[in-house]
Amino acid sequence: MSAILIYTKHHCKQSDKIRHLLNIKKVPFEEKDISHDVLIKREMMERTGGRVITPQVFINGRHIGGLEELIQHDFSDKKVA
Repeated sequence: MSAILIYTKHHCKQSDKIRHLLNIKKVPFEEKDISHDVLIKREMMERTGGRVITPQVFINGRHIGGLEELIQHDFSDKKVA
C-alpha cells in the first residue's frame, strides 16, 4: 500500500495535475476514482468530513486537502515515497 492516496474523478483538471505532479516527483501513489463508484465517493466523503470536490489527498492515512496542499508538501521525507 502506498503512503499517498488520492481520490480523483474523470475530466477533472485538478486530478490530472495532481497525478502529473506525483509522477514527475516519482512518488508512488494509490488512486481511487469516484467517477462511477458511489461507494468510493461515499468513502471519500466520510474520510474528508463531507467534501465532494476532487482531488482529495491522504498521506500516511492523514487527510491533507487537495492539490494546493500537496504542492506545499515537502517530499524530502522518505516516509511518503
